[in-house]
Amino acid sequence: MRKRMEKEKSTIVLFSGDLDKAIAAFIIANGAAAYDHEVTIFFTFWGLNTLRKDELVPVKKGLLEKMFGWMMPRGADKLGLSKMNFAGMGPKMIKHVMKKHNALTLPQLIELAREQGVKLVACTMTMDLLGLQQEELLDGLEYAGVAAYLGDASDAKVNLFI
Repeated sequence: MRKRMEKEKSTIVLFSGDLDKAIAAFIIANGAAAYDHEVTIFFTFWGLNTLRKDELVPVKKGLLEKMFGWMMPRGADKLGLSKMNFAGMGPKMIKHVMKKHNALTLPQLIELAREQGVKLVACTMTMDLLGLQQEELLDGLEYAGVAAYLGDASDAKVNLFI
């Protein structure tokens, strides 16, 4: 009797809210999924901004939570670069270069990841700390704490922190 082959597993913690780092995380995730890995991306702290909806979602919040919401970028298209941001010129330049080379945008990479079954998990503890609510994030996400991520990571051969 042949032993059933289990899929390789890969996990990524996306801690950064920088455009270039989020793009890298999704390129790696999509590559691993294309190689038939079971992939989880766990979004925590500033990485959660990647999952925010572009539009303002009216939800009831306290003053501090409202301030966090105003100060953080809303969605994948609003993230800045980790280096050479130059008051927003850097992201415009990198997006132009990516378009010129027919590279997928971050929103397209996110959609591709979803199509390939990449598990996108928003950290509930960080959501509480930053005052983010599920209604403000993209639809179809999973919500969990660090214990759930550690469960996925303990079974994975590749674990990245970005």
